[in-house]
Amino acid sequence: MSSRLRHPLVAVIVTLLLTVPWIGTFLSYGGYGTVHPSENIAAGIAVLVAGTAILGAAFLLAWAAETAEKDVPQAFAIAVLAVLAVAPEYAVDALYAWQAGAGSGEAGNLAVANMTGANRILIGLGWSGIALFSIYRAKRTADPAVEHRSGVLADAVTLDRAISLEIVFLLVATAFAFLVPLGGGIGMVDTLVLVGLYLIYLLVIIRSDVEETEEHVGVPAYFQGFPKIPRVAVVLFGFAFSGAIIFTAVHPFAEGLEQMGLQYGVPEFFMIQWLAPLASESPELIVVAYLVNKARTTAGFNALISSKLNQWTLLIGTLAVVYSISAGHVGTLPFDSKQVAEIWITAAQSFFAIAILTNFEISTREALALLGLFGTQVLAEFYVIRTYSEPVVTDLSMSVLYGYTAVYVLLGLALFLRRRDSVRELLERTALTTRAAIGLGTAQAQREHAD
Repeated sequence: MSSRLRHPLVAVIVTLLLTVPWIGTFLSYGGYGTVHPSENIAAGIAVLVAGTAILGAAFLLAWAAETAEKDVPQAFAIAVLAVLAVAPEYAVDALYAWQAGAGSGEAGNLAVANMTGANRILIGLGWSGIALFSIYRAKRTADPAVEHRSGVLADAVTLDRAISLEIVFLLVATAFAFLVPLGGGIGMVDTLVLVGLYLIYLLVIIRSDVEETEEHVGVPAYFQGFPKIPRVAVVLFGFAFSGAIIFTAVHPFAEGLEQMGLQYGVPEFFMIQWLAPLASESPELIVVAYLVNKARTTAGFNALISSKLNQWTLLIGTLAVVYSISAGHVGTLPFDSKQVAEIWITAAQSFFAIAILTNFEISTREALALLGLFGTQVLAEFYVIRTYSEPVVTDLSMSVLYGYTAVYVLLGLALFLRRRDSVRELLERTALTTRAAIGLGTAQAQREHAD
């Protein structure tokens, strides 16, 4: 009996059952966009039912991505996982961009606030939190990706050097992001550059070889034993089903959290920037925590970095497209000076985080620095919002943002200068990978360089 309970299909069935209450709620109210906490369902129930479904879907998504690694490059499987996991964030921002195109003046600011909040959460909580969780877990369970070193808070998570491609593309996108506000908004030039950058990245990873990955166990190992056609069908179903659940459940989940936050006096704009993106990022964080718990820390960090890359390229780049379609002409998504500061601090945080990863590791101290800077900045802004009124609150808030932007940039520059040899290696690896993918180099040369 116990062996039956340990069968992988039991885990799949239990996980699918977690999504059933949400599916019933979703269908009973008529489909997408009809479930609204405080209107036709209690906020607490929405959080519970939608949140449970997101949890189940996140596991299904992770299993599908791991199973897919048998047939496609791991980087591509992780890129698909990252896109599906953050699809709700795209939906929320697309909604605000659409409203801005239809004439809602504040919607453009909300789109940028939600986008920058999601990106900073992904690094400030995601990268730092997963690094700290990995190091903590490795004290009890062996993890080849974690190195225990002498010294205060010196333990570190080491990354696969193959992640150099994602790091360099993210660095290029970050450098361009500093220029976005100079155009007076997010326009078609930004779309062409950022979306084009991501398409080039996809081209490179798709053309990469399918390599042997670490041995899988549990559900992914079970499905990888299927013949190819059934295995591919399972993967496609896993991606489609989990993506649909996440896409439909996250917005009511976020709305429910917002309603509960309003009951305790949390400002609405603050929730749009932080609480809603935190809800939309939850599937990604659940998936990565699951991978780390399986001692697949490298794959987990690859997913986080890939997610940041697609948010920092596709998410920003597609906003102008949605805005233009809604407006009925090619246009630029406008935002105010406060959102200019939000974009710059987000780019600066990304710059500092990339500088940390240039030597292919993140230590406990570095993770705490990311978490501390993120946490203190959010708390400082919350204090300003709760204590002062307009126009003082905007001026003080922007001062906080510019101050932290300067700190991030200075720390990042210091690390880049200190690790210039690592930066050179990072660029060389990326160039070699890209040349091999487009036929100007060989996979053998790439492997020799890696050795």
